[in-house]
Amino acid sequence: MAEMMETTKAKKTTMKIALLILNIILLAIGNCAGPLIMRLYFLHGGKRIWFSSWLEAAGCPVILIPITVSYLQRRRSSTTTDHESSTSSQPSNNDNNKLILMRPPVFFASAIIGILTGLDNYLYAYGVARLPVSTSSLIIASQLAFTAAFAFLLVKQKLTSYSLNAVFLLTLGAVVLGLHTNGDRPHNESARQYLVGFLMTVGAAVLYGFVLPLMELTYKRARQEITYALVLEIQMVMCLFATLVCTVGMVVNKDFQAIGKEARAYTLGEGKYYAVVVASALIWQCFFLGAIGVIYCGSSLLSAIIIAVLLPVTEILAVIFYKEKFQAEKGVSLALSLWGFASYFYGEIKNNKKMKKREQLPETEMPIPNP
Repeated sequence: MAEMMETTKAKKTTMKIALLILNIILLAIGNCAGPLIMRLYFLHGGKRIWFSSWLEAAGCPVILIPITVSYLQRRRSSTTTDHESSTSSQPSNNDNNKLILMRPPVFFASAIIGILTGLDNYLYAYGVARLPVSTSSLIIASQLAFTAAFAFLLVKQKLTSYSLNAVFLLTLGAVVLGLHTNGDRPHNESARQYLVGFLMTVGAAVLYGFVLPLMELTYKRARQEITYALVLEIQMVMCLFATLVCTVGMVVNKDFQAIGKEARAYTLGEGKYYAVVVASALIWQCFFLGAIGVIYCGSSLLSAIIIAVLLPVTEILAVIFYKEKFQAEKGVSLALSLWGFASYFYGEIKNNKKMKKREQLPETEMPIPNP
């Protein structure tokens, strides 16, 4: 019996590691390609910020595919379980027969997070419209500081000296970048437009730094088992409400009427305009699904760390594809960011070694708790 329990536990651990790797890959695709494809839209004639923010969440119908596959798998396993329980007179799990796993408390929490995500999408899109990708990415790195602070307050995330040092260095990197904001200002933008874009991007970092721990809190407070199938449903609801927020903005700004005209005037051609639009919607779904998947497999702080770790990749890609400038301020900011990443991961490795040593200690050597 003990061997069976250990085997089951090992299988669950292996599955969770596999899910974590899959979600890190999805997060990497979305985090690196998302800003580049969004910037491509603005560089060649796209001007609709609400439409661009709408695209960040509007690709959510693709989530219906894995949700449907998950449901069919549950139904198949439920049929087998029902047959076994009928012979052994043990109750079966009725949740497997449900098309929708989500219960009302989780739905309402996901809806609120979705509304906040919609607002965050607008702030981020505004920043990308005004700033080079390399600059906006460095500013977004400060999100880690806000995530760490909110994770500490909301989910009691334990902060070590190494993680605090990482947060400090990443925040300092964003401050260094902000000291010389006009150095990479596009020639067709005023100083005021650039500054507003800078502040909007900082606002996006703060808000998403709050959203990630809020998502983790939802997992912890949910009065039902959190499975990956349920995570997919949460992603769907979040993106639906985020899309709704941006749809209202598009209606007010009359973006729907302008899409056809904007496509015809797009410098890369009308066909490529719609290709950019579709690619943007799909790539951002990778980002959001990867982010909440990493929270499910790890924590909100881990999700924020991975987003920040991918910063150098986005930086290099922006310089290669868009020939963006890479001034001394960006170099210093990038160095501080990399130092922060190294500090965090060194602390995690050290902490994991301590945990393993404690697990290997025999019971007689374990510290006895005070009565």
